[in-house]
Amino acid sequence: MEGQEDLRIVEHLDMQKLPESVQQMIALASTPEEQDIILMATLAAASACVPNLYFHYGPTGKKYYANLQCFILAAAASGKGIANQALEMVRVIDEQYPMLIAGDSTLAAFYKALEEQNGCGYLHESEGSVITDIWKTSAANYNTTLRKAAEHEPISRNRVKGASEIKNPRLSMLLTGTFGQYKALVPSVENGYFSRLLTVVIRGTNPFDKRYVSSKGGQSAIPSIVGHRLLRTYEQLMNGGEQEWSLTENQKERLGEHLETEYNTLIGLLGDNFHSAVIRMAVQIERIAMILTAMRGINGDKNIAEGRNTLFCTDEDYETAEMIGNKLLLHIAAAYRMIDGDAQDVVPEIKPLDQRKVLFEQLKGEYEHRDLINEAKSQGISPRTAFRWNEKWQQEGLIIKEKHGLYKKAG
Repeated sequence: MEGQEDLRIVEHLDMQKLPESVQQMIALASTPEEQDIILMATLAAASACVPNLYFHYGPTGKKYYANLQCFILAAAASGKGIANQALEMVRVIDEQYPMLIAGDSTLAAFYKALEEQNGCGYLHESEGSVITDIWKTSAANYNTTLRKAAEHEPISRNRVKGASEIKNPRLSMLLTGTFGQYKALVPSVENGYFSRLLTVVIRGTNPFDKRYVSSKGGQSAIPSIVGHRLLRTYEQLMNGGEQEWSLTENQKERLGEHLETEYNTLIGLLGDNFHSAVIRMAVQIERIAMILTAMRGINGDKNIAEGRNTLFCTDEDYETAEMIGNKLLLHIAAAYRMIDGDAQDVVPEIKPLDQRKVLFEQLKGEYEHRDLINEAKSQGISPRTAFRWNEKWQQEGLIIKEKHGLYKKAG
């Protein structure tokens, strides 16, 4: 049976290719679910700590910064509290360079804090009830503000005391909560913020962990250590002015080919409304790769110290970012179907669509009936279900029937 295993991120990564700081943060986790939570929390928090690093994207060459906005969607007792370890990293920098924005803020207070920090900041909230109470009256306005910040688009407001504008918002965010809280912010799949918000779906609860009883107490020193490393990176980037980062030409070509495959598969499975989520994942993958570059520690790096025009991504950071992006698309697809269905207070079972995609991806470009059956059985899928999905793929144009019992993937 398909389950959370297909959505796991960290277990598909080569840990040796991750920056040391990321490895150390992941090591704080005790379950696969916690590993994924702390990974995404670390990336989101770190994205607020690499100012002035940017890349150009698309035919217009639009400038994007590192800032990620992420919602970890989980039931109670699912381990999402470990995300707070990432907040401790940011606190180290916030002591000298204010960047934290309280989740328990009215929209006016939120805007004011962002404005006072020159459009930059990090919002971290692990208590879903806090943000839910605020959103009961202003969810739509928060949605619009966060959507614009995700694209670094100007945010303006006009009040009796006068008008103001944040021209280049660079907001990073990590929220954790239940499905009901998530849907308050993203009410529909057609909402523009849906495709801009990284959503991580954590299903189920963890068994009782005796560490919570027997622990000797004390906060781990790792977040503080990582925070001080980030502080050095933060100060160098702040002092050095804006610095361009870029994928290599080969990496750009690979990213285009990768997302084209994902696009054809997911659009065929989920429909045109999922179009923007796949397209915008290209930006998110580049952001993640850029964050990994920064987290390796660029203090003293000649590319920056000597003011070279462009800092290029390494292949290992690109491969890591691509894998994370690929898994995040499955998480966003799960959230897509949840929004499209009935609202629930806890995260529901993941529907078989993820398993269907996994089966499709594991099949070769050209395959026979026996290949389909063998691969399906290895994943615990009945032949009858596999044949039904195969017919659906043919109807959707994902595969072409060469002859009886022989199929070829389109494109």
